[in-house]
Amino acid sequence: MDIKLSQCFIAVDDHDKALAFYRDVLGLEVRNDVGFEGMRWVTVGAPSQPDVDIVLEPPLADPNASPADKQAMAELLAKGLLRAVIFTTDDCDATFERIRAAGGEVLQEPIDQPYGVRDCAFRDPSGNMLRFNQPRRK
Repeated sequence: MDIKLSQCFIAVDDHDKALAFYRDVLGLEVRNDVGFEGMRWVTVGAPSQPDVDIVLEPPLADPNASPADKQAMAELLAKGLLRAVIFTTDDCDATFERIRAAGGEVLQEPIDQPYGVRDCAFRDPSGNMLRFNQPRRK
């Protein structure tokens, strides 16, 4: 059996701001932009990984969710408590400088981690933590 990752989801509270970050800063391509029942889903991905999609979705993508549940999810997102993704890069330091120069909110400058990568971390415009790691050079 061969199992591969196809899609992952990141909650965003403003798709236009998210697009400016994921497309314009990170360089991901926009693959789809769909609206349904007052909600929006935007699919982006790395050109080098055409079979892996990242879907930018509302914090609670359920049209039947209660207002209280929608509010709770929005509050968790605002606090940065929803998880996002870890990206791999061939140059952590250059990636860090490019994102920082574009105004990305720095959480962690590049550092060598004991588990074998050099990584850095940012928050996206919605508050999600994104990590960028590079296998440590020997």
